[in-house]
Amino acid sequence: MKYALLLMFSIVCLSLLSSCKKDFESTKVISNNLLTDTLIIKNTVVTFNVAFDYLPAVSSNEIVKHKYFTLSYNEKAEQAEWMAYELKKEYVTKSNFRRPYFIEDPKVKSVSADWRNYKNSGYDKGHLCPAGDMQFDIDAYDDTFYTSNIAPQNHEFNTGFWNRLEQKVRYWAVRYDGVYVVTGGILKNSTKTIGKEKVVVPDSFYKIVLKRSNGDYRMIAFLVPNEPSEKPLYNFVVSVDKIEQLTGIDFFPKLEDIIENDLEKNTDYSSWVFN
Repeated sequence: MKYALLLMFSIVCLSLLSSCKKDFESTKVISNNLLTDTLIIKNTVVTFNVAFDYLPAVSSNEIVKHKYFTLSYNEKAEQAEWMAYELKKEYVTKSNFRRPYFIEDPKVKSVSADWRNYKNSGYDKGHLCPAGDMQFDIDAYDDTFYTSNIAPQNHEFNTGFWNRLEQKVRYWAVRYDGVYVVTGGILKNSTKTIGKEKVVVPDSFYKIVLKRSNGDYRMIAFLVPNEPSEKPLYNFVVSVDKIEQLTGIDFFPKLEDIIENDLEKNTDYSSWVFN
């Protein structure tokens, strides 16, 4: 009932807005979970909340929405070009869920790659959205074992550096009361493939993490070769602009331009706790 009332209220606000364009001003206030739009219409303050849109810009690839994550499936590469999700503080927990088999994603209309492409390939089925991030709910956990959520990863990279980075993101989610994550492989100019369906083996992987609290935004991005590394995580910090250049993806397009531009050119990681 409350959602219906909220929808009706939003429609009324939009109707008033369209008929009184000269009589209002608009401001935006950021809270932990919602973007609050404040409209001043004929000297009357009207406030309503809309969910924060953290998804990259839509491309020609297929957008697939699961309950707790969204991905853009690149059929030619047979994997997601990006995987995006919110990792709330309360999501970070431990469970004893039984690890399921990898299966094709029923929501991918073009049909996601068969897991057998990875068999005897020399590469791991590397998670993009880690199963460890979704242990708060059995269905969320099982969804991470769709083949739309994996990419070929060097074994030592998958169990080493990539695992360390995943653990650090969970640490940040707890410390900073939740974060937003966008991740994937660099598919352009990667020529090696595996299996009958020619699943592309990314030369490197990226992970972008955004935290925000009361209008304060922080963003950090990693670009890591698909190979073993014992180097510290911060050695691989890059600007989001660099990842956009390599992927052609526009990340966080719904942010105000002045905020987006400032965050995406930044490589300073001093506000992120690594120890």
